[in-house]
Amino acid sequence: MADITLRGEFVTLRPLAVDDAAVTLGWRQSARAANLNAAPRSVQQQAKWIATRPDSEYNFVIELKDGRPVGMVSLTAVDTIHRRAEPGRFLIGDEEAVRGVPAAVEAMKLIYEFAFGKLGLQRVHGAVASDNSLMIKWQKFMGLTEEGRLRNHYFINGKFQDAVVFGMLAEEYRARTEPKMEVFIKAARKAQ
Repeated sequence: MADITLRGEFVTLRPLAVDDAAVTLGWRQSARAANLNAAPRSVQQQAKWIATRPDSEYNFVIELKDGRPVGMVSLTAVDTIHRRAEPGRFLIGDEEAVRGVPAAVEAMKLIYEFAFGKLGLQRVHGAVASDNSLMIKWQKFMGLTEEGRLRNHYFINGKFQDAVVFGMLAEEYRARTEPKMEVFIKAARKAQ
């Protein structure tokens, strides 16, 4: 996909680059990422993974306004015929740096605005490992609807886990999620 940068008030989403291999590998190997797909084992493998992302993906590094990288997020499986995509690979790697900053909320707002606005998609969807209770809470907080469950879909940490499937339509984003996100961003703006 084209190199696209998405700018918010508190964070910028810039294209993931091979030069990000070391920092993103560190995030992917952290305890916070235990319920995500297995990370490569070396910086070279991570660099190769970055370099081989398909054209149907938009992969971003989340940066604070001072340019510090603090996380990553992607929009994958972009299907312009059926007008859907999957936000994913969402990981705040530097929790301390984002304390008091609505980095996670604004990063997802930028992804949703890109998906529903610029790309004209109708739906975003994804699956979360059933043991990833924090991400399940986050999906619900972000306004996604639990649409189903794929039993024993993932084998993570030595055991099978269900995939909890979530989805959100463009009109649901505009009616429920976007206003909620704006409240958080406005509160952070006032706190500055």
